[in-house]
Amino acid sequence: MIMMIAPLKKKDDIKIFILYLLHNLNKPLEFEDINAIVMQDGVVGGIDFAECFAELLDSGNIKEIHDENKIFYLITERGRHIAENLQGEILGYIRTRSLKSALRFISFKERGSEIKTSFSIRADGKYDLCCQIIDERQLSLEIKLVADNVNQLELMRHTFDDRPEVVYRGVLALLTGEIDYLLDD
Repeated sequence: MIMMIAPLKKKDDIKIFILYLLHNLNKPLEFEDINAIVMQDGVVGGIDFAECFAELLDSGNIKEIHDENKIFYLITERGRHIAENLQGEILGYIRTRSLKSALRFISFKERGSEIKTSFSIRADGKYDLCCQIIDERQLSLEIKLVADNVNQLELMRHTFDDRPEVVYRGVLALLTGEIDYLLDD
């Protein structure tokens, strides 16, 4: 798998993408969560996100909601109209994958779960990958693997980031012997 590096470059496409996700999530979110959701699949760069989000807010496509000591953001009717009627140059698989990732992010956040992946380059040119699931501030899964090359690293990261619950269930099934056909010699 090739590393995806911010394929959306046009401001209009990035704005449509942000509105698409907010429209489909349909709930007030904090800025940090929107930032994480929009950027988690590498579709949009950080500076581009910040600029486009500010412009969407200024143009009335997103509104602020003040609640106690927090500020939440919600798509407006004008923003919904744009999200429903414009697609820009955003490929269907990007929209689908990003919405799926966004819904998973929200689900894990509501449960208090956090997904983390990190890596470092080794002296031999390979990569150390660490994948973690943290539930309610406690580590519930940590896997450390060595990837032979950047493509393998990105494939493993993407698989874990895309389906951490499946990886968790798979590891649990292997270690408890529920999938013993993989353990047979």
